[in-house]
Amino acid sequence: MALRAWDPFTVLARLDDDFDELVRRTWGGGTAGQTAGYVPAIEMWADGPDVMITLELPGVDIEKDVEIEVHEGRLTISGQRRDLRTEDKPGRMLVRELRYGSFRRDFALPPEVAPEMVEASYDKGLLQVRVRNVTKPAREPQKIPVRTGEELSSAPAKAIEGETG
Repeated sequence: MALRAWDPFTVLARLDDDFDELVRRTWGGGTAGQTAGYVPAIEMWADGPDVMITLELPGVDIEKDVEIEVHEGRLTISGQRRDLRTEDKPGRMLVRELRYGSFRRDFALPPEVAPEMVEASYDKGLLQVRVRNVTKPAREPQKIPVRTGEELSSAPAKAIEGETG
């Protein structure tokens, strides 16, 4: 009886391929060799009156594959992360954890935001979008006086006038 060495990477690669195929069949999208569901992670915070949004987009050709639009009260950042591995590279995939495919992130904007209030920059795999002058300073709490029964009874009565006839 011949002994065969167990290769955990072969088992993992087969499991990964089976899972990817199940995802493609269930939710559609993707082509052979692509995994489904690329959603870039974001951070969003207030910077004075501005809102800053940072998206992780490593390996994305920002000029060719990303669009930023402002339309009808929505900021939309969409694009795709392409699989740069070509078929002419020998060997088969053993482990695949990188995700590829199209993505779209939408953000609601206040009605007064115009496209010229949005600017974007890209550096070291991070897309940073600034939406200028969208946060308003918090108003200080104001006390509202409460009139008491004594104040109400001393107030002059108002007559209701109307025509009879």
